[in-house]
Amino acid sequence: MLQPELDSSRDHISGNGFATITLIEYGDFQCPHCAEVYPEIKMLQEVMGDQLKFAFRHYPLQNLHPLALEAAVVTEAAAQLDRFWYMHDLIFENQLYLSRASLLRFAEELDIDTSLFTDPVEYKKRLMKVVSDFESGVRSGVSGTPTFFVNGLKYNGMPDFNGLLAACNISMLSLEAG
Repeated sequence: MLQPELDSSRDHISGNGFATITLIEYGDFQCPHCAEVYPEIKMLQEVMGDQLKFAFRHYPLQNLHPLALEAAVVTEAAAQLDRFWYMHDLIFENQLYLSRASLLRFAEELDIDTSLFTDPVEYKKRLMKVVSDFESGVRSGVSGTPTFFVNGLKYNGMPDFNGLLAACNISMLSLEAG
């Protein structure tokens, strides 16, 4: 079970805030599987429209992906300027070329003051959000990325468009059945 539940004051949410279905991803910006599922999520959002709200929580696997934590902190800096999803998309769309230099370039492209993630005090603020997401993942039973939750329940199927669409539809049917 998801711990804590979705919270619009702390989570990054895309889509209709009143949607019937909530999909939460615990992801790592350097995880190749997360990058593979990224376009599938975009397609799912397009197909489900206002019925779906999607949230992303950080789960950087530093032992496998040395830039994952840094990328997460950079997206949190972007979030300070309401540009989280722009940075999220830039990173996943360019994951093969991810480097410290590319993260700085993305920040410049989005007109983000790099001191929001390079200044030690600012870095620590962003890091605390990333750590909070990671800890919520641990409490929720996340052990790898990507991990999804549909309406608070852990999704154990294939992390692809068809599997996630089926899980969302089943969740919607169970809500309608009451």
